[in-house]
Amino acid sequence: MWRLNPSPEVLGSPGAGSHVAGGRILLPCGDSAFLVELPDLNAVVAYYRGLTGAGAAASLSAPSGIIDVVPAARTVLVTFDPGAIRPAEVRYWLESAEPARARVSSGREVIIEVSYGGPDLAETAQFLSMSEAEVVNLHTNSEWTAAFSGFAPGFVYLVTTHERLRVPRRNTPRTAVPAGAVGLAGEFSGVYPRSSPGGWQLIGTTTAALWDASKADPALIRPGDVVRFVEA
Repeated sequence: MWRLNPSPEVLGSPGAGSHVAGGRILLPCGDSAFLVELPDLNAVVAYYRGLTGAGAAASLSAPSGIIDVVPAARTVLVTFDPGAIRPAEVRYWLESAEPARARVSSGREVIIEVSYGGPDLAETAQFLSMSEAEVVNLHTNSEWTAAFSGFAPGFVYLVTTHERLRVPRRNTPRTAVPAGAVGLAGEFSGVYPRSSPGGWQLIGTTTAALWDASKADPALIRPGDVVRFVEA
């Protein structure tokens, strides 16, 4: 169980944003949330793992009264119930959290089967000075981490430990990308959960359902998960 015993100074007014270790800046958002600004995406992933217990060196588990922890590209938003926990207690938890650089070996791993041969695979290979087979091999042999979600329900931005698959977005986005399309853009890989406009480089397709609103947990992939792509 989470225990709190901060000093009287810590229990002062949440006030304006404060700088804490690791380049974090804590900003109050109304009376029921804090926004934590971080220096880069790697820091976001490590801090989120520390807060949620998804890492081998994870911090204390979340105290009662925390509603949600939402990562983004450079921030983590933490919402809470002010009737169940004081803002200063939440601030103390956020300031005390240690980043977790590595996930626990028993953490969630999601396997996505992909039929490679998307419309942009050849152009992607040419841009990277690789063969198409080398692009596929690198994509499937990389361990991808779900950094944050956005754009559409079930769409998760995946990052890996190298930049050898870093490619620009298309100059002209498509007006319709089919559901299940697997793409690359910048440092990210991702899977389109439904048909939508998009400008990512499409290298394959999957039949996996990324979002199922009929389920209690509709998202196949959640932030902090590890994703592995395999050839179908």
